[in-house]
Amino acid sequence: MAAAVAGSVLRGLLRRQLSAQIQPLLSFRAMSSAPEQPHASHSYETLKVSQAREKVLHVELNRPDKRNAMNAVFWREMVQCFNKITQDSECRAVVVSGAGKLFTAGIDLMEMSSVFVMVEGDDMARKAWNLRKKIREYQESFTVLQRCPKPVIAAIHGGCIGGGVDLISACDIRYCTQDAWFQVKEVDVGLAADVGTLQRLPRIIGNQSRVFQDKQAMLEGAFELAADIAGKSPVAVQGTKINLMYSRDHSVSEGLRYMATWNMSMLQSEDLMKSAQAALEKKSTKDIVFSKL
Repeated sequence: MAAAVAGSVLRGLLRRQLSAQIQPLLSFRAMSSAPEQPHASHSYETLKVSQAREKVLHVELNRPDKRNAMNAVFWREMVQCFNKITQDSECRAVVVSGAGKLFTAGIDLMEMSSVFVMVEGDDMARKAWNLRKKIREYQESFTVLQRCPKPVIAAIHGGCIGGGVDLISACDIRYCTQDAWFQVKEVDVGLAADVGTLQRLPRIIGNQSRVFQDKQAMLEGAFELAADIAGKSPVAVQGTKINLMYSRDHSVSEGLRYMATWNMSMLQSEDLMKSAQAALEKKSTKDIVFSKL
């Protein structure tokens, strides 16, 4: 009896604090049938950004005639694209894939070789200083994926070579097709991989992943996962990613202290009350309308 009364009181309290009306979201089946729409606020030479599902963006490496090789424009546009996505309150999850026959052939050696050979500087020390600055700029092109608080899912088909491994190592989740293959290629062109593979790959080997029969099935699986994530509280999802990233690079005690400081404010979110209400009513989080973040 006491438990029933307590449950009734809690339900009443939650209802009074629930500020938004619950409206059902579109089903995955209905969303799957709708074609992807180009995203008006994103216009790039090397990337194609579209709306794959509600609150889910699809970022496609879009140089299929060049096997999605990464030229100078690509490195700049990745930063522009994901900085914009970070600030986009309508987006809650991202899928990254490659157009054409493969994910990416890696760095466009035909265009990029001169970037690192023709370095300005009056002597070796000054050239080295300027080269380090340039490397740090290129590292940012993939660090921006890791820093983005929205979960980023890599969907890989065919070859993922060189810089492609750097890219997917900076993502949060990796899906691939049965024909996907991976190669850390930099050593074959005379250098150590320097934009993230050597730092991130050892940390993600062994993570759970999925393999699909073909590209279409893989993209559908990635979009459904992203839509499922996007249907949850953005406060909870983005807070989870940020604290996972922090804890990965710090001790357990430091991570716990950071988590306590983070949640001293985040636990006051209305999302918590809405989610608790849905749980009491045995409803899915997809039926909750969460405020933008």
